[in-house]
Amino acid sequence: MSKTILVTGGTKGIGKSINMRFAKEGFDIITCSRNEKDLKALEDEIKASYPSCAVSYQAVDLSDKNAVKAFAQFVKGISIPDVLINNTGVFLPGAIHSEPEENFELTMHTNLFSAYYLTRAFTDEFIARKGGHIFSIGSVAGLTAYPNGGSYAISKWAMLGFTKCLRQELLPYNVKVTSVLPGATYTASWAGVDIPEERFMKPTDVAESVWSAYNLSPQSVVEEIVIRPQLGDI
Repeated sequence: MSKTILVTGGTKGIGKSINMRFAKEGFDIITCSRNEKDLKALEDEIKASYPSCAVSYQAVDLSDKNAVKAFAQFVKGISIPDVLINNTGVFLPGAIHSEPEENFELTMHTNLFSAYYLTRAFTDEFIARKGGHIFSIGSVAGLTAYPNGGSYAISKWAMLGFTKCLRQELLPYNVKVTSVLPGATYTASWAGVDIPEERFMKPTDVAESVWSAYNLSPQSVVEEIVIRPQLGDI
């Protein structure tokens, strides 16, 4: 029987690269984004390269708590995933003291609350199964304070704390938990900036790191993956 991976925000950047990497290894894919057209395009791309791979998806706005819970039920109707990747996120630059108030709510609901509620939806099954691997895609913005990080940085610091706590809670049940903390990665978030593409990391490098961490023996877990551009942070 094929294993299943659930990736939120799976049609672009890091999420898409993780979907493609695990599809290559024979995993069935369950994913979501807000755009139905992007999801169909992803399905077509995966099926063209890996015809035996099953792809399931739903268009959903994970900033909405009720939508997160409904999506979890949709997933359970297909399979309990072996791997859960909390990747969905939004980046709205700004300073804490001057950014629009709604930035905070939208960013926290999208980047943190979605991971909290989606993870909770599957922990009972992971515990009962005594297995599974949960990855949280954070950011080096959750390690180092920097100007103009605003609500995004707050959400990523919180995501790291959430993941650390989850690791301690689930380790007795052989459920692995890993924080992934990438630096500047060439994704849609950086579209339009006047910085050479080669200065950024590739999303595929993050996906390879996730795949490598997943493949350790049952006796070991990578708790944190910190990846930065070779020339340092941008």
